[in-house]
Amino acid sequence: MTRETARKKAKELVSKMTLSEKAGQLLFNAPAIPRLGINEYNWWNEALHGVARSDTATVFPQAIGLAATFDSELIYDVSSAISEEGRAKYNESVKLGDRGQYRGLTYWSPNINIFRDPRWGRGQETYGEDPFLTGEIGDAFVRGLQGDGEFLKSAACAKHYAVHSGPEKLRHAFDAVCSKRDLNETYLPAFKRLVTESKVEGVMGAYNRTNGEPCCAHSELMGKILFDEWGFEGYFVSDCGAICDFHKNHCITPDGAHSAALAVKQGCDLNCGSAYSNILKAVDLGLITEDEVAERAVNLFTTRFMLGEFEDKRPYSDIPFEAVDSEKNKELNIKAAEESIVLLKNNGILPLDKSKISSVAVIGPNARSDVALRGNYHGEASQYVRIIDGIRFAVPNAKINYAEGTNIIGFDPTVSAAAVAAKHSDVSVVCLGLDETVEGEESGVESEYFDHGDRRKISLPEIQEKLLKAVCDTSNNVIVVILAGSAIDIGDELREKVAAELVAWYPGAEGGTALSNIIFGDVSPSGRLPVTFYRNDEKLPDFTDYSMDGRTYRFFKGVPAYPFGFGLSYSDFDYTDARVTDINDDTITLSVDVKNVGKFDSREVTEVYAKFSDSRYRTPEFQLCAIKSAFIKAGDTASLTLKVDRSFIKAFDDDGRRVEPDGEISLFIGGYQPDSRSEALTEKKCIKIKI
Repeated sequence: MTRETARKKAKELVSKMTLSEKAGQLLFNAPAIPRLGINEYNWWNEALHGVARSDTATVFPQAIGLAATFDSELIYDVSSAISEEGRAKYNESVKLGDRGQYRGLTYWSPNINIFRDPRWGRGQETYGEDPFLTGEIGDAFVRGLQGDGEFLKSAACAKHYAVHSGPEKLRHAFDAVCSKRDLNETYLPAFKRLVTESKVEGVMGAYNRTNGEPCCAHSELMGKILFDEWGFEGYFVSDCGAICDFHKNHCITPDGAHSAALAVKQGCDLNCGSAYSNILKAVDLGLITEDEVAERAVNLFTTRFMLGEFEDKRPYSDIPFEAVDSEKNKELNIKAAEESIVLLKNNGILPLDKSKISSVAVIGPNARSDVALRGNYHGEASQYVRIIDGIRFAVPNAKINYAEGTNIIGFDPTVSAAAVAAKHSDVSVVCLGLDETVEGEESGVESEYFDHGDRRKISLPEIQEKLLKAVCDTSNNVIVVILAGSAIDIGDELREKVAAELVAWYPGAEGGTALSNIIFGDVSPSGRLPVTFYRNDEKLPDFTDYSMDGRTYRFFKGVPAYPFGFGLSYSDFDYTDARVTDINDDTITLSVDVKNVGKFDSREVTEVYAKFSDSRYRTPEFQLCAIKSAFIKAGDTASLTLKVDRSFIKAFDDDGRRVEPDGEISLFIGGYQPDSRSEALTEKKCIKIKI
């Protein structure tokens, strides 16, 4: 169904409603209107990395892990699988007449906020710190979720529009102040792409204010940019409770009626929360008109028509429940987890030879944890393969010496037991990090290390450092695995002692299988860091400072522990014959040959970065502008074509306008970011092309 047809049908249906009925449809839990054949509909559903909060579903790696794949084709397959499971679950719910929360087809995913600071607990929900990568992965996720049929398979929602990334404790009253340059250079590009190219059906506003105005009723972000400049035609929804924040916390309106009226006037169609229960009062007070209420309802019913809700034969109704948590999706889940895992250090210990391993110490608070596999906003898998399970399955004849050592944040006197386990094992796999109980959305955890879901430090919690040190003092064959949604620095001293270091993020229900496949060499690691791993002693800008100066690989001046875009392989690749094959107003087309000169068949991620200078304005150190992944067998060569978006090789002036840089422009092609740290860690240089 075309949007034009859906909107025409929506207008006709809404015109038959009373004012009270129209107002009721603007609530996330919209009531039924039996006389018009309208069933109740609950808009609130989640699908961040799998259909969430409605029992069984495939639990894919957390969003930050999906970003670490640098593989948009894979992410399209993942989100297509998610929408398939969503339709299957929806079909069964409709048969039972269950139209409650987490049963609908409007998913409030993906989260495309920029992960500007590693302390933000919800950064795990994002696609990292780079606007190009975020747009690339976000576009694939939206297209897979919404499908390409006559009707929407499901409706994606880009959130949280637009300048939002902590602190969690302050989000209901905070004003995120940013320059026009940072707004247009960093915070808006991914949203623009998802609106103008991906045609995302929904956009969710953030809790906070941006430059003085609340994000769910923002004259510039919504009226001027989203609706007028970008031509957004989908529905706009508030974050949950955000409109009540107008009068309760931001103190820009006197009461609920004025808050509701402000949001309606600025174009917020749907209220997650209770503020829109004041709409009738707002109309009575003359703050808004019935026509304005009707316009909001028309936008919402346009989406419902495009989902096929009112068709005689509902689209996708033939997708069976057997699609949920299927074997096919489990295999895809393993592949996604394998591609997401990043190898940061390897002194040659990996991959382990199964035939030579008689005992393995599996140690740490995340070694035998289901929670550490999931991340937040998750469903429930029918089976979780924990790290210890994956290792046990991989080497069934080896003795597994398990020791928790400590929990995530509190002291546990079994650290010594972990050292004993390491002493009596051929190799030790130490599984450290965080989980959703301490890292995430506005939690109540507050300590020296945690602050309401955010972190105060980027090091390991002190007790985990103590555990890792005790194991390293006992064994030289220590493989450390970090499970977390953000960057964690184990410190130079421990980094020197461990034989290998991997980051597995929150790897999903099959995380143990994927990690063991990499550790034992069934698969070569190929993930890349979507965030910078800063050193713990690096002084970061204040968490509440939304300026990009000194933040992310693009504007950071120091030397990180591991740079954005970094990740090792078991194989090695040579890049040759890089050249420009076409230039037009929008894109630069590049060609390069990539040969696998190692002994392992492996996927390789090719990254293209722009380096440009402008004496008038601040420019990034480097800017990612194209990516391509390819599986290349040992000895083979892949000839790759990459398209560079020219909007990412421009400077920005103080008014946030793109301008041609007045300095030299170069493109760098290789498997890493072309910075000194990557070169030091890999002894490789990227190919440079002058434009």
